[in-house]
Amino acid sequence: MNNLVVADEVADALHDKRPVVALESTIFSNLGLPSPANADALDRCLAAIRNNGGVPAVTAVLDGVPRLGITPDEHERILGNGRKAAARDLSVAIGQHWSFGATTVSAALSLASAGGVQVFATGGIGGVHRDSASTGDISADLGAIATKPLVTVCAGAKVFLDLPATLEHLETLGVPVLGWRTNEFPAFTTPTSGLPIHTRVEDASEVARIVRASAQLGLATGTLVTVPIKAEDGLSQSEIDQALQAALDAVTEAGIVGPAVTPFVLEHIAATTEGRSVPANLALAEQNAMVATEIASALLDLDE
Repeated sequence: MNNLVVADEVADALHDKRPVVALESTIFSNLGLPSPANADALDRCLAAIRNNGGVPAVTAVLDGVPRLGITPDEHERILGNGRKAAARDLSVAIGQHWSFGATTVSAALSLASAGGVQVFATGGIGGVHRDSASTGDISADLGAIATKPLVTVCAGAKVFLDLPATLEHLETLGVPVLGWRTNEFPAFTTPTSGLPIHTRVEDASEVARIVRASAQLGLATGTLVTVPIKAEDGLSQSEIDQALQAALDAVTEAGIVGPAVTPFVLEHIAATTEGRSVPANLALAEQNAMVATEIASALLDLDE
């Protein structure tokens, strides 16, 4: 990607073989979390990476330019209103000179892969929607995870999705799904969905060995590492079930479809839980950034 602008700090870290963790920017925009929680999320994720010896690389399109890493004086720009940019939108955002394209998982993975970053952290990934049999609505996140050779660290998939179908689709795409110290697939703001994961990993070095083995076999798929939110930070299953059902009923009543579903549901759940889902979002994003940095360091250690 010849027009990708890599921040000096990120370029230096890649050259010096220091750990770099890519981040999306949708979560930090008003499309992801309400203000001031989005600013808190940005500060906590950046600190989690830096405090563990890594360099953060926030992805975005700014003034029509694809970016891998932004400077502190640009933080305010990604905290405001933007247009959501998935991988399919990157060329449009560049060609139409968008002021701020807030990268989703698929776009962030595309930019990170083009820039040579090995690890990406997010909150919860998109997946197969519950009505996909009739709508065909399957998030581009899954295809990007499968085709970009990065480690994606997440808290599982967003709970309002069809989680069994999402896991099945990942299997069809050939994506290794690893449970970080867990045997069950996490469900975003709750530690588990009750769905089993076939591969459990205990530490970053184990993840790194699996990733390197995949590369040595010539497999071009990415790897998904799922990290459950800590029980004390998450929502109870009963609370999230009630809030989720109310949100899904509201989606149907409002006739919302496509990319607008995710922010609508998350906002509705936050309101129904009286804001308790927002601190959970912050906690899981911070934890994922921390784990991602450990994995990025472990991958570099294998190369020494």
